[in-house]
Amino acid sequence: MTAFDLRGFLETSFLDWDGKVSSVVFLPECNFNCPCCSNWLLVHEPGSLPAVELEKIERFLTERKDFIDGVVITGGEPTVHPWLPELIKHFKDLGLSVKLDTNGTNPKMLQRLVARDSRLVDYVAMDIKAPLNEKYEAAAGVKVDLAKIRESIKLIMNSGIDYEFRTTVVPNVIGKMEIEEIAAAIAGAKKYALQQFVPAHSLIKEMQALDPHPGETIKEMAELAKKYVANTIVRGV
Repeated sequence: MTAFDLRGFLETSFLDWDGKVSSVVFLPECNFNCPCCSNWLLVHEPGSLPAVELEKIERFLTERKDFIDGVVITGGEPTVHPWLPELIKHFKDLGLSVKLDTNGTNPKMLQRLVARDSRLVDYVAMDIKAPLNEKYEAAAGVKVDLAKIRESIKLIMNSGIDYEFRTTVVPNVIGKMEIEEIAAAIAGAKKYALQQFVPAHSLIKEMQALDPHPGETIKEMAELAKKYVANTIVRGV
C-alpha cells in the first residue's frame, strides 16, 4: 500500500463542510506561499507535525460512521500529491462522502477527481486568492499560471458536483473592487463564500499586525458579489 504523508486529523468538525458533520485530514506541502496562510506549518515545517497513520483514521471513521457524514481533505495543497486519488478511495470505500479543498493550480488532477465515470469527490471548495490578474501573485506569494486557475474554475463549474469558491478577505489584498472582479469571473457559480481574515494565524508578522475588514464592510462586499453569484455567503463575521 502507498505510504501516505498525513500531518493532521480533526476528528469532528461542524464548520469545514456546511450542513455536514465531518472529519478533516490535513496534508503537508503547498505550491503557494501565501503571506496570510493560517496553516503555514504544514507548508514550511511539516516535519514538525506528528505523522498520522491512515489506519488510525480509518478505525475512527469506521466506529463513527453513523455520526460522521464525510471527510474533508485539506492542506497545504492536496493536489500536489500524486497519491491523492488513492487516499480518497480509502475513504470512499468506507461509504463516506469526500470534500476537497484546493487552490485550483492542478486542473489535471481535478479532472481526474471529478470525472463522471470515476467520480472520487463529492464537493470541491476552491480558494480564489485575488482577481485573475497581476494581483494574484502578491496574494499567493509565488508566480501563478492564471490559465490553470481559469481552467479549474471552468472545470469545477461544469463538473455536475457540488462546489463553492471562496475568498479570504485580506485587507491589503482584497477590497470591494477586487471582490466584484472575482465574482464576475465566476458569474453563475453555485456558491461563493467570503471569509473573514484572522491576522493572528498568518505566516508573516506584517500580516499579523493588520486589522481585518469590519464585518459590515464584508457584508457590503457580499452584496456586490450577489450581482454575479446569487448564493454569496459570509463566514467568520
